[in-house]
Amino acid sequence: MRVVFMGTDKFAVPALQAVISGEAELVGVITQPDRPRGRGLKTVPSPVKDVALEHRLPLHQPGRVREREFIEEILRGLKPDLIIVAAFGQILPRAILDLPPHGCINLHPSLLPRFRGAAPIQRAIMSGERETGVTVMLMDEGEDTGDIVLQEKTEIGISDSAELLSQKLADLAARLIRETLQLAQDGALPRQPQDHSKASYAPKLQKEDGLIDWKKSALEIHNLIRGTIPWPGAHTTLGQAVGTRHDVSLRIWESQLLDSPFRIPHTRRPESSASPGTITDIIPDAGIVVATGDKGLLINSVQPASKSRMSARDFANGYRVKVGNVFS
Repeated sequence: MRVVFMGTDKFAVPALQAVISGEAELVGVITQPDRPRGRGLKTVPSPVKDVALEHRLPLHQPGRVREREFIEEILRGLKPDLIIVAAFGQILPRAILDLPPHGCINLHPSLLPRFRGAAPIQRAIMSGERETGVTVMLMDEGEDTGDIVLQEKTEIGISDSAELLSQKLADLAARLIRETLQLAQDGALPRQPQDHSKASYAPKLQKEDGLIDWKKSALEIHNLIRGTIPWPGAHTTLGQAVGTRHDVSLRIWESQLLDSPFRIPHTRRPESSASPGTITDIIPDAGIVVATGDKGLLINSVQPASKSRMSARDFANGYRVKVGNVFS
């Protein structure tokens, strides 16, 4: 079976490696053009391109896959029986969807029809979901609306960040693509129409999605912090502390619920009567406790603007943070 793989982000890498190690003939890898990334905006290749070059695979980087020249002169010439798409970043036109005999399949990191769209992993965590999964879907012209081929669930841990969960789901996707290729090789792929009445959407994150509203519950804020790693990050502002002459913009990297199964020292001051955003305790070797809309939330790791990530305890010491200071 002749397979073309289309992917860009690191989520796609385990699936690509599964195809490489399998029995299918990988006749081409399609990825996005090199993009400027990082603080220095240095142009770097995608993670998928790195793997393709390592294995000396035929590689193409079209600016737009819907251009006739790419479809007719490159993709059609590869004569794929199946096209696999994972975290590619461009919408495929009908001309591509109809090209391979076995169709185009997409590896989507959610339990479709839930969390269709660009940010299913982040939105699932931010919504407080306890489980998610990967769906292998036959693509159509809708947004994640195609028939389901395979689907498998996995738990979302209470401390899982979007970054960590993405890696778990990428490994799950790799297992499912092996099974999918075997099914395709044996004959027609199974297909189950989605129940569109149960659909929900996961739009792309914006910078403002990471802004913390301390009036929300501790669990909601904890989920926001986990769901926005690595981008856009949960952020807040500390009102002028003793050691500063101005407010401090701050990113929150890690938090823990005070009633979690982890061994957390009890706070020495009740936070229930404090206004949301107020620091109610500073715990040695643990962090700072901040009042929320219902109870205290332990902040473990932070990053002040233009500084490196540090423990919340080191931040409290370095910025002379005191109980009673308030996050806005």
